[in-house]
Amino acid sequence: MRAKRDYQLPLTVDLGDHHHVEELREISQVLDKNPEILDIVHSDLVRGLRTDRGPKALSAEQVVRGAVLYQMHRWTLREAAFELQFNQAYRNFCRLRFDQQPSKSALQRDINRIDPDSWEKINRILIGYAIAVGVEDGNAVRTDCTVMESTIHEPTDSSLLWDSVRKLTDLLDDASDIVDVSYSNHRKVAKRRALAILNAKRIKMRIPLYLDLLKATKKTIGYAQEAVAALRMSKHLLATYHADLIRHFIELANQVVDQTERRIVREESVPAEEKIVSIFEEHTDIIRKGGRDTFYGHKLCLSAGASNLITDCLILEGNPCDSTLAIEMMERHADMFGECAEHAAFDGGFASKANLDKLKEQGIENVMFHKKRGLTINDMVKDSWAYKNLRNFRAGIEGIISFLKRAFGAGRSRRKGLRSFKAYAQSAVVSANLLTLARHALA
Repeated sequence: MRAKRDYQLPLTVDLGDHHHVEELREISQVLDKNPEILDIVHSDLVRGLRTDRGPKALSAEQVVRGAVLYQMHRWTLREAAFELQFNQAYRNFCRLRFDQQPSKSALQRDINRIDPDSWEKINRILIGYAIAVGVEDGNAVRTDCTVMESTIHEPTDSSLLWDSVRKLTDLLDDASDIVDVSYSNHRKVAKRRALAILNAKRIKMRIPLYLDLLKATKKTIGYAQEAVAALRMSKHLLATYHADLIRHFIELANQVVDQTERRIVREESVPAEEKIVSIFEEHTDIIRKGGRDTFYGHKLCLSAGASNLITDCLILEGNPCDSTLAIEMMERHADMFGECAEHAAFDGGFASKANLDKLKEQGIENVMFHKKRGLTINDMVKDSWAYKNLRNFRAGIEGIISFLKRAFGAGRSRRKGLRSFKAYAQSAVVSANLLTLARHALA
């Protein structure tokens, strides 16, 4: 029987038995069984704010559930707002009332208020829950490093100089509304010189172009310094804010000018730790992996158990050698589980005789490094069978890292600033672990 139309829609919606809805139900149950998560998130949301006035905002429960969906589906905030308004499955998961329609700006404000340390605490709560239900015991652990990139373009000296000119000029435009600022706009000439440098075929053709671009940049920095002096004398309410902001970018622009003169004009080699690769995400590190690929972001050191849960995520500054991280990661593991692991598997970069000795002293029975680096199998484990099992076990973390990057956006941060970068990485780990717990429950 088939009618032309339905004359009355049902009052309730049956979401059916779709596998994704079932996963959301299991994730919801995990969150319900760990109410201390809401205490952590609520303290972040109300910190420094008055809670006895203003419109009723999203609850801590709604924010953390919305953040998990945002991370899990790699939505933009605009897409997240749309889905939470019109998708009944996601509205049910976030427990939104019929009159609640969170906007893009509300989601951005609330999700960004959750600290990276809070996300790390939430992950520890989830690992504790996994131990309690028998999903994870911490007996075996595998550790490897990866890189999450920042939201920046490929850095070149010319593009950084062009960024400095246009940003400082934009700030001068804003400052001119407060004080009388005299300056010339060098954006057009800076852009032309940057494009010419990009298209130049030989270094001899680039040198005079770089000198012109450096000249325009230095002039713009000079105008900005005069604007800062004028703003310091002003009594306008926003004068101090604008002066500090311009001063911040002057310092970054001077660093860009210095490294360009050293590299291009004086042909010096500038160490990676002295370079700046973005004036907008100045916290970004240069990560060289295996002498092959160069990444711009931060190094993540991840540990995972036999359950495929990511038990730990350490976000590093700089590019420390993997071999310096093995002891710290195992100490963090022992602190989380209350005892050291019996079996530990590491990538080859962690291998060293000193690390093996210290890990054995901690009480780890079998330690496997993917590359031996002068060590024998009998030094690391009791026999070749154990070595092969741990080697195969270690390979699984490559798939876990791929899962984290591909399905939860951990390959590249979509937020600005170091704090938000760390929060994005930790929230990706929490979301991945929630989905893994749900799939264990459904298995």
